[in-house]
Amino acid sequence: MRTAIITGGGQGIGRVTTQYLLTHGYRVAIWEADTDALAELREAFKASSAQILFISCDVSSETNVRKAAEQTINHFGQIDALINNAAIMIEKPLDKFTLDEWNRVIGTNLTGAFLCAKHLSPYLAQQKGSIINMASTRAFQSEPDTFAYSASKGGILALTHSLAVSLGPDIRVNAISPGWVDVSALKKKAKAKSDELRPEDHSQHPAGRVGQADDIARMILFLIAPENSFITGQNFVVDGGMTRKMIYV
Repeated sequence: MRTAIITGGGQGIGRVTTQYLLTHGYRVAIWEADTDALAELREAFKASSAQILFISCDVSSETNVRKAAEQTINHFGQIDALINNAAIMIEKPLDKFTLDEWNRVIGTNLTGAFLCAKHLSPYLAQQKGSIINMASTRAFQSEPDTFAYSASKGGILALTHSLAVSLGPDIRVNAISPGWVDVSALKKKAKAKSDELRPEDHSQHPAGRVGQADDIARMILFLIAPENSFITGQNFVVDGGMTRKMIYV
């Protein structure tokens, strides 16, 4: 049985991807910094406890990442896929955006991906494994006041190609750039609420709808499959056809 690690697996795209991985025969280690989200996930996936490992981990901390890597390999014995999904966003005007906030976002979103790749690559190489880095269409079509988030996602794209050429052929590395994906109801209970999406929200996508977390989970499963071993160093935009164009309504 293959083993996957997903960072930030307690909410949103990460939570849905966890479910997809479990139902497709993977054992899953969830590295999550939000202890409330982790506790809720543990309860929700109680029936799958033999296939899942819950680890409290702040991926911006090298000590945390090293410890989580050891826990995972000791528990499952192998690592076949790493999904660098953990991310945070802080939206503020430039004159209000502090250096500490900048460093916090970059530390989680970009440095975290680097640290996880660094400490897990020896195990991934043994399995001819795969890394998926979650970027965003914000890397090339920013919205106002998303300075650190947009910069971190742009950095993810560059990091992805650098890792692919550095770690290949033993490890494949790809990025996924989601567009508008509605995860409003997929957060921890204290923050979960279903957004009321308007017809205009759906119609501005050539695909005819706003994205769902399932759309990204299916792409992750496709990319980490051993059958797709010729795909590496790429960025896959999953945005319903809105690529490079944002329509504000």
